[in-house]
Amino acid sequence: MNSTHRLITGWLLICCFLVFSMILLGGVTRLTQSGLSMVEWEPVMGVIPPLTETEWLETFQKYQAYPEYQSINKGMVLSDFKRIFYVEYAHRVLGRVLGIVFFIPFLFLLIRRKLEGELVVKLFVLFVLGGMQGLLGWYMVQSGLVDDPRVSPYRLTAHLMLAILILGYMLWIIFGLFQQNMESDQATISPGIKYYSWIVLLAVVAMIFTGGFMAGTKAGYAFNTFPKMYDQWIPDGLWAMQPPWRNLFENVVTVQFVHRCMAFFLCVLVLSFWYSIRSIKVSSLRFSSNILLTLLVVQIVLGVTTVLYVVPIPLAVAHQGGALLVFSVTLFVTYQLCHGRNTENVHKPEQLVEPIH
Repeated sequence: MNSTHRLITGWLLICCFLVFSMILLGGVTRLTQSGLSMVEWEPVMGVIPPLTETEWLETFQKYQAYPEYQSINKGMVLSDFKRIFYVEYAHRVLGRVLGIVFFIPFLFLLIRRKLEGELVVKLFVLFVLGGMQGLLGWYMVQSGLVDDPRVSPYRLTAHLMLAILILGYMLWIIFGLFQQNMESDQATISPGIKYYSWIVLLAVVAMIFTGGFMAGTKAGYAFNTFPKMYDQWIPDGLWAMQPPWRNLFENVVTVQFVHRCMAFFLCVLVLSFWYSIRSIKVSSLRFSSNILLTLLVVQIVLGVTTVLYVVPIPLAVAHQGGALLVFSVTLFVTYQLCHGRNTENVHKPEQLVEPIH
């Protein structure tokens, strides 16, 4: 890897860390019910918080005009408002910092002609996705500034999934910069294993998707038992809403049941995937698959514990971070497998991977 690639990789890794932090801070914002404390969207001037007591009172009065205060936080004092305001404020400021950290080096590298044509397009797509994420975040907040002071679970999940897309796309670019150093490029790998890796990745994304609705509907606060949901394996009320499809996204019973089922399914799928590639003679692949299996076990334990203890903030944030790590490692394994060479005969398990002579 040359010096330019190292520079670009280091810069993108910093951006990945900031995206990761943004997602976790977004979780804290939701868990502390801070997301609706800032009722205005000011992309430029919004970076300056209230500085005087008069400004704080004006900001608080704006919040008091909205349903969350009137329905949920009636009687809240200014000191309590400041606490939730600063959480949402930190989330928005971090988003602006991320935009600056990405855009200024991108512009500098572009002017200095340090970026190749294809890489320019990829980075520009990332910039557009980041802008869309900011707009979607405000669109999400607006859904709670109406009669029902609750952020739409659909918009919240869309906001989360776009963040996952941005993180995954950025990581994919980074993996490409490291590609020449990956051992998997020196191995032949069965197309079947490659397809399997995409299935596992899609299952991880689907798991995060259902987690978004767990957060959006606050389904984690219900059925705080395991493995049964209270005393039932299949709880009553799974299809209580009409039309039936709404249950998958709005019914806390169904949302939590689906999330639990996805966890069991993913555990079996990843274990099978790990077993399928355990004999591949590529140390980085075997190491990555071991990490993936370990992270998934930890993630399931975190999920169960979070439900049993009725969603304490530290555990819930750790669970969200665990999901990001599982996704990132799965993406890395998928990249490694997809950039290995196809075998001529994919029917014999012992020929899944052969060294190139």
